[in-house]
Amino acid sequence: MTVTGRFLSPDGKPLSGNVTFRAPAQLTFPASDVILGGPVVAQLDAQGQIAATLPATDAPGMDPSAWSYTVTEALAGIPAGRTYQLLLSAKHPRVDLADIAPTDPTKPQYIPVEGPRGERGDRGQSAYEVAVAEGFTGTPADWLASLVGPRGTAGPQGDHGPTGPQGPPGVIQSVNGISATAIKLTASDVGALAATAAGAAGGLATLGPDGKVPSAQLPTAGGAVESVNDRTGRVQLDAASVGALPTTAAGAPRGVATLDADGHVPATQLPPPTGGVRNTWTPQALGFQAWTCDPYVIANPVAKYLTPQRLYVCGINITEPTKTNQVIMFTRGYGGVPASRYAAGIYREDGTKVTSTAAPVSLGMAGQTAGSPPQMINNHIGATPVAMPSTVTLPPGRYWITWVLTTGGTADYAYYHVQNEAPVAGANFFFGTPFARAWYLNSQPDTPARLNQGDAGVFTDHDIPIMALALA
Repeated sequence: MTVTGRFLSPDGKPLSGNVTFRAPAQLTFPASDVILGGPVVAQLDAQGQIAATLPATDAPGMDPSAWSYTVTEALAGIPAGRTYQLLLSAKHPRVDLADIAPTDPTKPQYIPVEGPRGERGDRGQSAYEVAVAEGFTGTPADWLASLVGPRGTAGPQGDHGPTGPQGPPGVIQSVNGISATAIKLTASDVGALAATAAGAAGGLATLGPDGKVPSAQLPTAGGAVESVNDRTGRVQLDAASVGALPTTAAGAPRGVATLDADGHVPATQLPPPTGGVRNTWTPQALGFQAWTCDPYVIANPVAKYLTPQRLYVCGINITEPTKTNQVIMFTRGYGGVPASRYAAGIYREDGTKVTSTAAPVSLGMAGQTAGSPPQMINNHIGATPVAMPSTVTLPPGRYWITWVLTTGGTADYAYYHVQNEAPVAGANFFFGTPFARAWYLNSQPDTPARLNQGDAGVFTDHDIPIMALALA
């Protein structure tokens, strides 16, 4: 059968603890060849509930018979738990302790489970109603008063003499759920450690006269610190004591370099270029991230126009991680055309594409930056940028940048150039691993998926455009 119960504090919070059901001896079921022994401990769950499955005390074929369970309640926060006897009849397969447990913990008693009820008879008359029927007149209170007669005189003292002092209390029925003629409890029976555990292995540490754990009970690898970095006493360490540099060394002479927000060493902390060259024009000095060459040294006696569907390829060298999101060409004259017909891209030395325009774009007229010289503004001369879909960071290495007029006339876009028109341009001067800095492909309606400078369709007999990378 199943015994359930729920235990709550007065404010409705679930209690914790356990309820123990203990039979007085081992239970033998000869017909089933089974022997049951030991208590059943039901732990309270998070809702303060228990459920225990137990043999009924009147189960047939059980030896011994005519016994009861000793129930002990051990609840957290309630020092005096209840202990009582309990009869569990097989006629009731499920009972709840709230229906049968005694409410007075000072009076252990047997709690039988009530059997089936008989039919209830008709209600009889009260004693007062019988008295009225027999002729009494008055209220129920009058009738009750009539039952008390006058106090009589004390009778003679009996042969046994006056009442003696109160005797000793009755025999203890159980201690901590144990019922026996002579009960002997151990430390474990009351949830304690034996006194012999003090200072013993697997037991508890003791305290010395100074209130501290003696050194003999401390781990051999622990204990008080004897020295720090070979120093004793009141030790004060600094960066040098632990082989480190002070924070003041960051960015200081003979110290260490710092990194900027991009993770790079600032230019102010870098040495001059190889050979001690200083104060020269760089792409960064004019607003670019990198360029194919310095336009200042270029001679271009005549205008050169972009050939439609000719993919112009120019080499560029990256010496440090560089962010970019624009490809730029130096325009000698472009007044702008609303149609979207320009495409550009960036390729690695192995020919794989880094990024490119997703579709041809339109360009605004060149040379219109506020503050530019009037002749540049009036003649539409300057840098024309094509934006990439997103910003990319180029690791150090060699790259190609490309530009193509996907459709249009032969006089739509004039560009500044490196005069060449020879089968081999001076830009294509290399040794060892081939890397051509100036070449082109014809019949290209857009930027291709990859480049190969060794293809049969590669040409070098053209005036080379001046191109650059920028970061908007």
